[in-house]
Amino acid sequence: MTNKRRPPTTVSQLNYRTSESLKAENKGRKPLPEPTSVKQVFLMMIVHVCRRALFVDIKVKVVIYLGALFAVSLIADVIPFPKTYFSKNNNILNQYFVKLGWAWTLAVTVPFVVITSITYCCGNRQKVCRQLLRICVGTFMWFFWTKLFAYIESSYGRCIGRGASVPQSKYSCTKNGFLWNGFDVSGHAFILIHSSLTIIEEARAINGWEGIKDMIRNEEHKRLSGEKEEYEKSPLKGLSHLEFYNLKLYYGKFTPYVRGLFIAMTCMVVLWDVMLISTILYFHIMVEKFISGAIAIIVWFVTYQWWYSSLSYPPPSPGDGGCFRYKDHVRPRESAVGAPSVSGGRKRSIGTPANGKDQLPRFMGMPLYGLATKVPDSKDKSSSGTSTSESETPFSGNKPFT
Repeated sequence: MTNKRRPPTTVSQLNYRTSESLKAENKGRKPLPEPTSVKQVFLMMIVHVCRRALFVDIKVKVVIYLGALFAVSLIADVIPFPKTYFSKNNNILNQYFVKLGWAWTLAVTVPFVVITSITYCCGNRQKVCRQLLRICVGTFMWFFWTKLFAYIESSYGRCIGRGASVPQSKYSCTKNGFLWNGFDVSGHAFILIHSSLTIIEEARAINGWEGIKDMIRNEEHKRLSGEKEEYEKSPLKGLSHLEFYNLKLYYGKFTPYVRGLFIAMTCMVVLWDVMLISTILYFHIMVEKFISGAIAIIVWFVTYQWWYSSLSYPPPSPGDGGCFRYKDHVRPRESAVGAPSVSGGRKRSIGTPANGKDQLPRFMGMPLYGLATKVPDSKDKSSSGTSTSESETPFSGNKPFT
């Protein structure tokens, strides 16, 4: 008795694929990211280390600043520390970096603010100028307070010397070889703390920067395919075609420079902290350093913590005020991972799953989508029987059978 072969009942059981089946398979598939080279991985590792070093809890850093300016300076006034290269007033770092501290700060901060704001403002000049207002405010604060410190020292002091013709002004006193004794508020401590806090706050624009690449890729796919599924969740849906084109152009063009400037900003903050330690140990008295450091911290709090983030007046805080929001954007597949664990009252470290099940692993703070555990949808459950039967057929494949 001969066995009769059952006729194929589904498209996948045929020896070929129709054009309708191919369109159905391609529909809804998002494009994959481009492969990452070894050079890019090494660069991202450096950026990750810089993020760890730069983005410590800024409130803790402020407390450390105040504590060191008070306690360590007080100890240095009572017990002199051993003399080192940094105790010399004419050392290279002091002559060419600290005395030009705000200029060096602007040299790395202004290009970073310009290219990042051009990108997330999609080339809108008016919005870019609003971002630069923060630098103008910081420059005004630096100029005003340093000039005020110099005025206080020259106005409230006296010239120490012998003879009847002792000059009464600071300029004439120092010019004639006498010693001017005044209340010298530490301008170095102010500049170093003011520059460090400004760089840290402006560098926060890099938070979420790598996710813009995924936004652009998914948005381009949605616009070309015409799909409306989950389009309401897209952060780039409100961009016009020109704005989206500018975003894609500027992001690909400026991202290498953004990473390089971010590394330079981190090195600059490390240098300012080292020079602040030398200032605390070897220069000025405790009161002069503590007052200037407290003023720098108050300026930071009034501007970045209150004005830019709380008030509706320009300028906006770094990374905000653009054509779209990217800093606080959470992708749907990593929303469960981003939720902190409240068990035991302790925060979960980066890369640790919240419940250890169906979570997205991370590397250097970035989610690894390729290792994600697929969660079946209702459609997948309803078609599970069909998919099983198709997988058992000899003609089920990803390519048309010829």
